[in-house]
Amino acid sequence: MALFQLDPASIAARVQASGQAAPLPALASSIVRGIIGFTIVSVAGFAPWPLIDRFVSRPTVAELYLACTAVFIGLSGPCLHRLIIGPGSLSRCYKLFTLAFIAYAIGWITCWEMRPDDLGGIGGLLVGTAVMGAILALAFDHPRAMLKTILALFLLNTAGYYAGQKLEGILGVAHRHTAQFLWGACYGIGFGAGLGAAFYFCQERVRALLASQT
Repeated sequence: MALFQLDPASIAARVQASGQAAPLPALASSIVRGIIGFTIVSVAGFAPWPLIDRFVSRPTVAELYLACTAVFIGLSGPCLHRLIIGPGSLSRCYKLFTLAFIAYAIGWITCWEMRPDDLGGIGGLLVGTAVMGAILALAFDHPRAMLKTILALFLLNTAGYYAGQKLEGILGVAHRHTAQFLWGACYGIGFGAGLGAAFYFCQERVRALLASQT
């Protein structure tokens, strides 16, 4: 069940039609690209948090979530589309990331609202990344990559999430805005590494098909 023409045959056809060879990134370069791209997205995505807190009287949790999610999705295309092999990646990245990130956010928020503590947080990360990983693997028509995609997203996202939470706990009272910035940076590094690995795993069949055509 491929989505947005991201199956191996469709990607290979776009590469062939372009008349240019598509770079086939290694795992390390894909992770680095994910870290750089999603750290930018994350730092900007959490910027509404202190801004709304400062200029809006008693903002609701829903308002904060909606504002942050809008920025995450808006920047996802230019910052992350190079994780998708071949031409035509920008629009497809927007569509895929929007679907996957909204599903992730719904999973996380649902668990957190049910249990607003560490157990709810880790449960939300697990549910959110599981849904996101499943969507990515199915989008690229590579369901066999689903398990390792989910594991990469969960483990690396969780590491970044709790590193940011730890720093915020240390700096949050005396240096609130610095703490919020560092939270966003840690979250971006961890989640970005997970996304880089996830996109790499999900495009294994794409790389094999393109390599066989050269």
